[in-house]
Amino acid sequence: MARSSIWRSYSYAWITLGFFIISLVGHWLFGWFAYVNEQQSHGEAATFGPYVVEMMRDTLENWQSEFLQLLWQVGGLAFLLFLGSPQSKEGNDRLEAKVDELLRHLDPERGDAIIREIDDRYSGRHTDEPHAHR
Repeated sequence: MARSSIWRSYSYAWITLGFFIISLVGHWLFGWFAYVNEQQSHGEAATFGPYVVEMMRDTLENWQSEFLQLLWQVGGLAFLLFLGSPQSKEGNDRLEAKVDELLRHLDPERGDAIIREIDDRYSGRHTDEPHAHR
């Protein structure tokens, strides 16, 4: 099997990084045009030093209000989904009952034998009691 390239494996990350860079460059570029217009309306020359300070402040304010919020929404959601909540976790008994029924449905003749074989294979390994859902 051929290995996929780093570009293909992480395509979502690359696209996200591209959008991030484009938005950051656009923010600073259009910010420069607005800064120059503001300075000209006050009859002052546009200088780069005060512009950098103003844009850094604006950028960090945007990151604080938008990016950190988004990071929490995405990162926090991923973290909470990883931990799971009592409402979203399915009990082992219920899950086992569903798998047992699927095995019986897929192979009516051997379903029960397959279930017993799996139960015997994993007995004594500190797993749940077989068929505790009955």
